[in-house]
Amino acid sequence: MNLTRHCHQCGEPWTISGNPGRGEVCMKCRADLRVCLNCQSYDPRVAQQCRERRAEPVLEKHVGNFCEYFEFARRKWDSKEVKMSREDAARERLKKLFGD
Repeated sequence: MNLTRHCHQCGEPWTISGNPGRGEVCMKCRADLRVCLNCQSYDPRVAQQCRERRAEPVLEKHVGNFCEYFEFARRKWDSKEVKMSREDAARERLKKLFGD
């Protein structure tokens, strides 16, 4: 299994050593990289969605933050994680409806 550090939104690999700074963005989709969704402590099943008890609560998990406990998670990229925009999802439903 190939574990990589990558953008939570599009899967673009982060090849630079160390953690991204708060202002770092993905070169492909321009999403913030230093976000809860990219952290190894992020867990949607625990309180505040963070396993690090000393961390300050963050409301917007997809927005860059100043968390001092951030550690870029290494994980396998699953293309199914990519969420379609509402417009793209609607187009897909229409294609299925009309058999295109």
